[in-house]
Amino acid sequence: MSERKIELLIPASSLEVLKVAVMYGADAVYIGGEAFGLRAKAKNFTIEEMAQGVAFAHEHNVKVYVTANILAHNYDLAKAYEYFRELDEKVHPDALIISDPGLFDIAKEVVPHIDIHISTQANNTNYGTYNFWYRQGATRVVTARELSLNEIKQIRDNIPEDFEIETFIHGAMCISYSGRCLLSSFLAGRDANRGACTHPCRWQYHVVEESRPGEYMPVYENERGTYIFNSKDLCMIEHIPDLVESGIDSFKVEGRMKTALYVATVARTYRMAIDDYRKSRELYESRLPFYKAEIAKCTYRKYTTGFFYGKPNEETQIYDSNTYVKEYTYLGIVMQEGNRYCIEQRNKFSLGEQIEVMRPDGSNLSVTVRSIVDEFGHEMESAPHPQQKLYIDLGVELKPFDILRRKED
Repeated sequence: MSERKIELLIPASSLEVLKVAVMYGADAVYIGGEAFGLRAKAKNFTIEEMAQGVAFAHEHNVKVYVTANILAHNYDLAKAYEYFRELDEKVHPDALIISDPGLFDIAKEVVPHIDIHISTQANNTNYGTYNFWYRQGATRVVTARELSLNEIKQIRDNIPEDFEIETFIHGAMCISYSGRCLLSSFLAGRDANRGACTHPCRWQYHVVEESRPGEYMPVYENERGTYIFNSKDLCMIEHIPDLVESGIDSFKVEGRMKTALYVATVARTYRMAIDDYRKSRELYESRLPFYKAEIAKCTYRKYTTGFFYGKPNEETQIYDSNTYVKEYTYLGIVMQEGNRYCIEQRNKFSLGEQIEVMRPDGSNLSVTVRSIVDEFGHEMESAPHPQQKLYIDLGVELKPFDILRRKED
């Protein structure tokens, strides 16, 4: 078994989700600020929220990396100097994630003491590229998603021992090479390489013949048309041994626009799987059905192993739908207010319903909603208002960061 320390790297779209990632098993969290990141539609963090998030993470011995992985234009460069200085003075991140050589040089000049990780957007497909970035002073490179496990092993064998490999092991897949997509910019005028992707790979397409405009001919897969670019989501929960033995240092989960429930579910499941495998392969294999059942409780577009075992075939695409599989609904998260615990509601639930309490320690409790009281002391039959603070009786003692979810029929 490989002796390299494995980092579980989890995304966060907001301060709340960062805290959930930390409590549910992340070794490190990556976040985006309001500039220079590739998720313009995510909530993203203000400088103040980033500072709070880093402080919370560091209290729990968890690292935080800040994305600055846009492909920069001329007008971005002057702003980058100011942004990196502000991150250094106010936020204190553990690393910056960068793809653009111009931004890399600025970061090296302005914050030479902060580690730099090279984003997957830089198309890192071979050990020559890794060694190039090592000589420039990077401490880690994120593999292109098009690499197999054998190719990653070859990289590990041909780079310095202290140079880190980070690889996506779970989440949405892009149909464009290492995420460098031009479809969104061409079809919608929004640049995917500057954080504004409209996800045209998930749209429904038909064929139009040039001399017959307006006459749409479906590319038949079913009566609704076809989603010819729509990849299944990556999931490697059944292949932890292969990932560990490949020499990867950081297992990265995609999803900086996902909910706290998604982040908690994925982080907790991979945390348990990695830890169990470290104890013994037999323990990991005996618990595989549990991991698979748990990972299916978050939203997903069916699952694939991507490029890890060779080039994907036609089974990797979803041709009949662009919708997620959703087995559970996120109802709320438990927070502490003085000596009392309340939940902040996310979706409607009612008295008498059977729901589940999900806990950071790996346990799930099936409970019944016995009472719902709003912050003014009023008894309620249901909780229909998002983000409403509520005090509820579930017949069990609640703890901070417990998450409430409901199985859907």
